[in-house]
Parts: sequence; structure tokens; C-alpha cells
Amino acid sequence: MGHTLAGRFPEARRAWEEADDTLGMALSGIAWNGPPEVLTATENAQPALYVHSLAVHRVVRERLGPIAAAAGHSLGELSAHGAAGTFTFADGLRAVRRRGELMARAGDTAPGSMAALLGLGDGAIATLCDDAAAAGMTLVPANLNAPGQVVVSGELRAIEWISGAARRMGAKRVIELTVSAAFHSPLMASAADAFREVLEGIPFRSPEFPVVSNVTAAPVTNPDRIRRLLVRQLTAPVRWIECIARMREMGVKQFAELGPGRVLTGLNRRNARGVPTVALGTAESIESMESER
Repeated sequence: MGHTLAGRFPEARRAWEEADDTLGMALSGIAWNGPPEVLTATENAQPALYVHSLAVHRVVRERLGPIAAAAGHSLGELSAHGAAGTFTFADGLRAVRRRGELMARAGDTAPGSMAALLGLGDGAIATLCDDAAAAGMTLVPANLNAPGQVVVSGELRAIEWISGAARRMGAKRVIELTVSAAFHSPLMASAADAFREVLEGIPFRSPEFPVVSNVTAAPVTNPDRIRRLLVRQLTAPVRWIECIARMREMGVKQFAELGPGRVLTGLNRRNARGVPTVALGTAESIESMESER
């Protein structure tokens, strides 16, 4: 993750060097060399994603020009605030590392998982979650990603149960995700309580451009409210469809996905049909962007 980018752009390499110094560990080595089971551990994956996204931002921010609005999916919301200057790179990185540790611990204490449901409407998913609750199980919508694609989160027996129940309800596919815990669910309550204390110890300022909250699907500029919503985000659903819609209402005419992968770019085929979207996460993608200017 990010190795070629750091080799090509000095700004990206400096971001990884600063991250290693800030955390007192070779995060760059884990991101670039693995092994995969170490990188994908929540306490390592979250800071690695944060650094990669902000390394890309450092490389492309002058090329992007004025930013009308930003948003990030789950952990990406903290990356968006890092790019907007809501907190310093180092403070954000320390908070993200702690966030990953707290979420991993919550997952050990209250084991759970997540599953993507494809082809079901919101009403059907609400019914499934109500049925699970009636049976004494915790199951909630966690990621409202795109029309017909919702990720649910809950305890292990609920995820096992919904595989069959959702298909009987008419789901086209049910994909159990390879995750270590039930993120964005009540099972993350202990992590949220501790993360509140983490964020209270970090100076926040108003972002340089609006950042749309996962929790409210609305832009937030007040530093204290940003703190509160970043805490609530751990147990609340990511309202991604509405986040993209709100950004379009705010005047966004094209989107750039900063970081590894192209998941959000793919979701925009349904969430922002016809709106230009580019994924910028590799040296090749950035060089291609430059050649088209």
C-alpha cells in the first residue's frame, strides 16, 4: 500500500516518514511489505489507510484546485478532516491508531461481523433487523452504500442467520465480509466511549472546506460538533448515499477518490450517475491525471 507512490513523489514519502516518527513504529514497512495478516489488523489497517489517503492528498491538492466539499466512508471521514486541516496530520494519525485499537478490543469483547445484502429495499432490510431483534439478536444497517447495496452489522449468530433469511426475503446475494468486528453497530459502544476521551485531547479547528458527516449526511464546521459526530459514527450507520447526494447539492460537479482502491468510485456509478469520478491512489493514476491536463 502506497510504496510506488512514495517512490515516485517526495511529498508522499515524507507523509510515511512523518507517520513512522509520530507512531514510533515502522508503519510504512507494514503497509509496503506486510505480511497481509499484520496489515489487515484493524489497529494497523486504519492508520495505514489514513496515511495513504493523506499522502495522495499532499501530491494532488494543488492539481485538484478548490474543493467544494469532501466526505469519507467510515475511517475515511477522519482522512477527509485531516485533508481539511480540522486537526494536524500527527494528531489525526494518533487518534486513528487509537481508534483501531479500541475497535479491535471491542470486537474481542463483543464478537460480531458484517454482511453485504444486494438487491433488497430499505423496507425489507428494516424488517429483517426487526425480526432479528425480536429473536434477541443485535443486527443493524451499518453501511448504506448505494441503492440495492446495504451492509448490516451485528453479533455472529445474527450474521449467520441473515444469510438464509435475506435470501428468503429476495436478496440477490448475501456476502459475509471478512472483518474482525461488527463496526457501526451497538457492539462498538465501548470503543465509542473511549474514543470520546481521545478526541477531547486533540485540538480541533473549523475545516478549510466543508466535510459531510457520515452520521447526519450534512456538512459540519463546528469543531465540538465534529468531535461528537466522529464518536457517534462508531455506532451509527454510514449514510453514504445521502452523503454523495448532499455533496452534489453543494455544487460538486466531479469527484476524486483519494486512497487505495476504487470502491467509492464504483459506488458512484449508482450514487452519482453521469458525474465524472476518478480514483487517485497510485502513481500511475496521478501521472495519468497529469497527462490529461
